[in-house]
Amino acid sequence: MTAPARDHRTASARRVTSESSVELDIDLDGDGTAHIDTSVPFFDHMLNAFAKHSLTNLTVRASGDTDIDAHHTVEDVSIVLGTAIREALGDKSGISRYGDALVPLDEALAQAVVDISGRPYLVHDGEPAGFEYHLIGGHFTGSMVRHAFEAITFNAGLTVHVRVLSGRDPHHIAEAEFKAFARAFRQAKALDPLVNGVPSTKGAL
Repeated sequence: MTAPARDHRTASARRVTSESSVELDIDLDGDGTAHIDTSVPFFDHMLNAFAKHSLTNLTVRASGDTDIDAHHTVEDVSIVLGTAIREALGDKSGISRYGDALVPLDEALAQAVVDISGRPYLVHDGEPAGFEYHLIGGHFTGSMVRHAFEAITFNAGLTVHVRVLSGRDPHHIAEAEFKAFARAFRQAKALDPLVNGVPSTKGAL
């Protein structure tokens, strides 16, 4: 006898400030389909990579004061993404909880480890000196990679370690980081048929 199908873990979230407007829909049990328009093209590329490699369906519609800087829009989208992930995970019953991935992109190599712990914590290191000042695509500074992970991690309640092990091209480094995070998150959010209830000795995550 096969187990009954579970409902998809979905959520919708929005955030409107004087700096940006964000609407987001997520399905953690999707196939990686994405419809992304943040008005920041390189960030769109990173979110598409996240959706594809984490098998998360993701729709994002955002606009903001990108004539000033991409910072506000990237930050607010990341806040909303983290919030939606946390809501979609629900009580976290039956999840694998942990994920680990090493992802190369040509000369770049990144590792990400994810724990759906309920305790926000980010360790992020290894990016080469000067990476944070580099403009990727002419508008997205390298510093925004860490900032996006901080906002996602805090609002989703994840413990995340991201390490850049090698890399030269800033585009490759950033993309390897996002793909590694996606693959680790894919493992962590996966439903494990051997897990009964919440995978924590405390009984809650």
